[in-house]
Amino acid sequence: MSAENNSLGFVELLQSFTKPFWVASVMELFERWAWYGLFAVLALYLTGSTDDGGLGFTHGERGEIMSYVTFILYLLPVFTGIVSDKIGYKLSLIIAYALLGIGYYFMGEVTSYTAVFLMFLVVAVGAAIFKPVASAIVTKATDERNSSFGFGVFYMMVNIGGFFGPLFSAKLRDEHGWGIVFLMATSAILVNMLIVIFLFKEPKRVKSNLSLGETLIQSLKNIWEALSDKKLSLLLLIMVGFWLMFNQLFYTLPVFIEEWINTRSFYDAFHKVLPPIADFLKNKDGSINPEMIVNLDAFFIIVFQMIISMIILKWKPISAMMTGIIIAMIGIGVSFYTNNSLYTVLGILIFAIGEMTSNPKFSDYIAKISPKGKEALYMGTYFLPIAFANLLTKWITGDLYEKMSDKVALIRQELATRSIELPAITEEFTKNDFYEAAAEKLQMTDVEMTTFIWDAYHPGNIWYVIAGIGMLTVLGLVVYNAVIARNIKKEA
Repeated sequence: MSAENNSLGFVELLQSFTKPFWVASVMELFERWAWYGLFAVLALYLTGSTDDGGLGFTHGERGEIMSYVTFILYLLPVFTGIVSDKIGYKLSLIIAYALLGIGYYFMGEVTSYTAVFLMFLVVAVGAAIFKPVASAIVTKATDERNSSFGFGVFYMMVNIGGFFGPLFSAKLRDEHGWGIVFLMATSAILVNMLIVIFLFKEPKRVKSNLSLGETLIQSLKNIWEALSDKKLSLLLLIMVGFWLMFNQLFYTLPVFIEEWINTRSFYDAFHKVLPPIADFLKNKDGSINPEMIVNLDAFFIIVFQMIISMIILKWKPISAMMTGIIIAMIGIGVSFYTNNSLYTVLGILIFAIGEMTSNPKFSDYIAKISPKGKEALYMGTYFLPIAFANLLTKWITGDLYEKMSDKVALIRQELATRSIELPAITEEFTKNDFYEAAAEKLQMTDVEMTTFIWDAYHPGNIWYVIAGIGMLTVLGLVVYNAVIARNIKKEA
């Protein structure tokens, strides 16, 4: 069998995949298109000025919505996968797409904090139902000959959807307003609903005699069994730090770029090299939208992942994880340290290299430390540090950002030193009105005011906290590696 596997060529591998594999892969592409198409701009939408179509929420409210809901999203698959095994994949997908479609559509219709939170929660539940089912379909549709290559194709679909979703949402919202972003996400889910109804056939499943309640209880016991392995639980705890740092690229950096960084310099530099693409990315103001800049992370991964994977192929997992986190930490520092968009892009490139170096080795290491016969059980814990990192992210992207980097708050501090007061931001006195009034009071243009506040209050210093979390994660891995190595020597 092994010799036969090695002889399979690229075309033969593609031909070996069955219809369910391609159906699942295409559905993954559209689901990720919808999710990232919205999530990439969500922070901007939630805190955007109401006269530009945004909701005008505070950074604290934004942090609560994005952090708490995504925490639930990444925690739920532990349970939704079990439910899907009981009721069937086709019905699970129909339920998932119904929730996703309803959630995406009405997120664009409601404006109150509570309503937006609830609609985003509906989206999260739908996504949590979809996640384990899509992976399960691919697992069942592949075998020893093509599973490794098959999951490579599957995750390529993730990156394609993750890249083009934000690309289109940035362009569409610039030309047609915020509402089109939610319609785009809803349309992508509608495509998936049609696919699952007309093209997806229920695969054979091993049916359990246990009731749903008994199955859930058994699943919790299994997770507790895995977490009782100190080697695994300590690693998962340490990696919360990595995901906490990682999240800031998507939760905090878009808003940071929107408030502090003039992306016109990046457009000018890019236009000299590739004018047609630069003009496509350009917005009405002659600059490039923040989500376009952040989306370069997905682009760099699509382009360089295979190269990075080959470079680190023989690296020990812990060494690769530590190296990757250090590189990502440097990247996040460069992204936040200056208000020069060229450095922001450089920082995202460096961060992407670190992400490509560390993230795959994390799952690889979990697989390596899994006892024989318990690989799936241990791999099921992979999402736990992601979930808890999302929960903690509210502290950085909400509370800390408001204190250290919020443009409105820092301008108010400067105005207070001059005994100048401006009204609170409301629908009648929007964020844009505030910036205009503040610039007038300070006798500066908007650009001059932004530069002055940046130089006086250093909002980019939030990078010290984010990079510090990365450094603590690396130190944790150093200690972890030393303790594990010492235990192995003792056992020998």
